[in-house]
Amino acid sequence: MTVQQRELLPDSIRTNGATVNPWWANAVVYQIYPRSFQDSNNDGIGDLQGIISRLDYLANLGVDVIWLSPVYKSPQDDNGYDISDYQDIDPMFGTLYDMDDLIAAVHERGMRIIIDLVVNHTSDEHAWFEASREGSAQYADWYWWRPTKEGHTPGAPGSEPNNWGSDFGGSAWEYSPDRGEYYLHSFSPKQPDLNWENPAVRQAVYDMMNWWMDRGIDGFRMDVITLISKPLTADGDLPDGVPGEDGYANAQIVMADGPRLDEFLSEMRHAVFEGREGFLTVGEAPGITPDRNREITDPSNHELDMLFLFHHVEFDARGSKWNPLPLDIVPLKRIMASEQEAVEDSGWASLFFNNHDQPRVVSRWGDTTSEESRTLSAKALGLVLHMHRGTPYIYQGEELGMTNAGFTALDQYRDIESLDLYRLRVLAMKLSTHDQMLEALGRRSRDNARTPMQWDSSAFAGFTDADSPTEPWLPVNPNKEMINASDEEHDPNSVLAFYRELIHLRHSNPVIAAGRWSLLDGEDKRVYAFVRSLEGFDLSDTIEHQQVVVVANLTGRSAQIPPEAAAALGLDPVAFPVDSGMTIDEDNVLISNYPRSQTLSALFTGRLSPWEAFVYQP
Repeated sequence: MTVQQRELLPDSIRTNGATVNPWWANAVVYQIYPRSFQDSNNDGIGDLQGIISRLDYLANLGVDVIWLSPVYKSPQDDNGYDISDYQDIDPMFGTLYDMDDLIAAVHERGMRIIIDLVVNHTSDEHAWFEASREGSAQYADWYWWRPTKEGHTPGAPGSEPNNWGSDFGGSAWEYSPDRGEYYLHSFSPKQPDLNWENPAVRQAVYDMMNWWMDRGIDGFRMDVITLISKPLTADGDLPDGVPGEDGYANAQIVMADGPRLDEFLSEMRHAVFEGREGFLTVGEAPGITPDRNREITDPSNHELDMLFLFHHVEFDARGSKWNPLPLDIVPLKRIMASEQEAVEDSGWASLFFNNHDQPRVVSRWGDTTSEESRTLSAKALGLVLHMHRGTPYIYQGEELGMTNAGFTALDQYRDIESLDLYRLRVLAMKLSTHDQMLEALGRRSRDNARTPMQWDSSAFAGFTDADSPTEPWLPVNPNKEMINASDEEHDPNSVLAFYRELIHLRHSNPVIAAGRWSLLDGEDKRVYAFVRSLEGFDLSDTIEHQQVVVVANLTGRSAQIPPEAAAALGLDPVAFPVDSGMTIDEDNVLISNYPRSQTLSALFTGRLSPWEAFVYQP
């Protein structure tokens, strides 16, 4: 187990309701998407040795935990989220010995490592499924098998057991001629859902998790874990849902937060983590409300440490993410407030705008029309996220301000979700035109986040050698010449330098790490402002800052500091410019994406420049 290389919060400061603060209370997590991070052997695909070669970069960034997306053996139908062997490494990434080397190298640098746990489903090439499909008595009900709808022809459209739709488009049921029944797949047909109602399934999962924990990992990020408990009728059937425009019910909505979820998570906690220390569990949680987040992450309930909620990255679309809307920060603030307030007294929040399934936030909500606006908006959005209460998650390249891919043709995409939905919406059901879908993919496809990491300005951005005979598996973003780690490393005004400051504040300032959160000026359409405070707690004398104010103009136009924010800053909201008798100290600006002299001017005049964001200690 690694030794933490930073200060921990004093035990007198309550964080998630535990009597003693967990080690991750002021930690920062960095997600690596292995196939796009670093290629060490010039085959165009990132690998474990490539990750090892870049660990010093992550240590210098200051992150505490690395979250590794799947590197298990897999047919790669969904880029590794379809696992055929949980206890082996896919050859494209390396070997188990490489994984052992990575674990050791991470720990040597004072960091921890968690890996993706994908147990809502397996690959259809997993030995469990192959045996189940063949009718093995031992594995017969390890997956969700159901007969053809009565009076219908097996395998024909409309013969599926119910109307659930796959998240990747089409029916969530696939007919197997070998078994003569349909099996459930929430995602690709090559990703059959495990039947968690079967105790043998759960025990096999727990045994595998213990095997990895014993090997030295520090925990798990649990993929769509809130889908594992399916709703059942009294007769044991899986009920229909409300159909959408494609004729199918959204299976995730129907399955999310099923009746036995708490039971399964508590059982997992006992079977895998009881008696262990220093671990972290975070669950991807489609369909979970803020109130349920509080219950599941309350330490007294012995389930998970934190969850990824999705309301704040789903509201900016009409009907589905393929009909995106411009950013409106008023509902964003309301959603974030509901998530923050729910865990005010117990439980914990995960903080993210980016991951491998989301488009790049600077392209989504920021401004990439110029280099200046890209840099300012990337910093502003990063500051807003990191100053909330919870554990921040950085997705690779976010710390550089990497943008969407900029693809202009369908053949540039590799993501199964994007390609399947194009075939469904454009070719099969005529719900969108080619141009409409290509525009939607350009804004929301998961491939936007999966282009190779931009290490330098060379031909393949330093991800693969410039003279490699094999191009990267996904095209490199052409803006690598303007956005790359090598250039930003030596630029004190870069997005990378700014993220290092954000992480340092999380580590060093207990108010930012654990203080209460209060929204200001919730209806203001340009400025996102809130207060973090530790008043009323048993504070040690070493804690200097008991309150900070966060102010961010999330538009490309100047904005007035709104009244509640002005009052929290100690300013008179109707008396700008500030009376000369008032004190505005540059040292009280903890961080700003503009020069501190500019922030002082904003405080004096009450006007924020485009994308101006800062943290101030009154």
